Amino acid sequence: MPGNTFGHLFRLTTFGESHGPSLGGILDGVPAGIALTEADIQKELDLRKPGAGGVSSARKEADRVFLESGVFEGRTTGTALAFQIKNTNQHSADYRDLASVFRPGHADFTYAKKYGIRDYRGGGRASGRETAARVAGGAVAAKILALRGIHVYAATISFGGIGSPEEQYDIKGAQGRAYFAACDDIVPAWDECVREATYAHDTLGGIVQIEAHGVPAGLGEPVFDKISAMLAHGLLSVGAVKGIEIGDGFAAAHVRGSENNDALLPGDLPGTVAFASNHAGGILGGITSGQDLVLRCAVKPIASIPRPQKTVDTLGRATTIHIGGRHDLSAIPRIVPVLKAMTALVLCDALLMQETQKTAGTLWIRPYIQQLR
Repeated sequence: MPGNTFGHLFRLTTFGESHGPSLGGILDGVPAGIALTEADIQKELDLRKPGAGGVSSARKEADRVFLESGVFEGRTTGTALAFQIKNTNQHSADYRDLASVFRPGHADFTYAKKYGIRDYRGGGRASGRETAARVAGGAVAAKILALRGIHVYAATISFGGIGSPEEQYDIKGAQGRAYFAACDDIVPAWDECVREATYAHDTLGGIVQIEAHGVPAGLGEPVFDKISAMLAHGLLSVGAVKGIEIGDGFAAAHVRGSENNDALLPGDLPGTVAFASNHAGGILGGITSGQDLVLRCAVKPIASIPRPQKTVDTLGRATTIHIGGRHDLSAIPRIVPVLKAMTALVLCDALLMQETQKTAGTLWIRPYIQQLR
């Protein structure tokens, strides 16, 4: 099964299924000498783990991470960094009745067509539980980015079709709020939305905004590896994400160029540049401009709905299913740290690519400069 590795120089490979013995990953390209402990990763995993709050699955998992290699005496060694997260609270019997039917909205049908076999216990590799390994990898990436003054934040700005007032957005403070909400005032309305969806035996989606502050200008490659393309690849690889916007996104299609362009201005210091606005979301020509990156992801409702649904069995015969077991009412809020992690992985990869190019270019041209002297 290809497609389990993400990145160019900073590469995360993940493994594991929802109901297997464990999940985990291997990170290649981690620079040596970075201070790193299991606690650094655990605090991010705790934001994503199941079993907390009225929206989350009743499945209880500690999601404790174990570093298996790549760290010595509290610092990265520069070799492959491996980690493991054990599954301890699987109820595989909950899925036995689904072995011969395809669940609407899930990957059951497409996995069966692609491989001729599928793990029906919670979706196997297609389960949202796979994202635990992404969060662990993203925590390492965030440590590296922080050393360069780059910080990634994420918040829910819309939930169940109810949006937050944009003028009240406080993305940095979202981690301390229910639903990772972008502001305090919206939380009661979202609580009521959850109560209504629970009563109706239904699920909810939402929109998450991600911002990266302190990003230097110049990250991203021309044409195919634009930073926007890398971010889209990473964020859209998360199962519940159905769309992505950068900057003004789709709203830019409804205005004129004179409104959408971000005017360049002299900066506060001599020789520096500033921008009058940030409609582009911090990306010009697929390369970071030095402004804050601003992205939004559309998150679909959870597909496991506790009500009867029409489907077919593996022989193509019509049937009706009622999905039991333990499921989230929404991917929000647990998807928020996942999207933050994927953004951190992309930026860390792009940063290392840029630093490598600069170093390689300097080494290559240095002899010729010396000859000219």
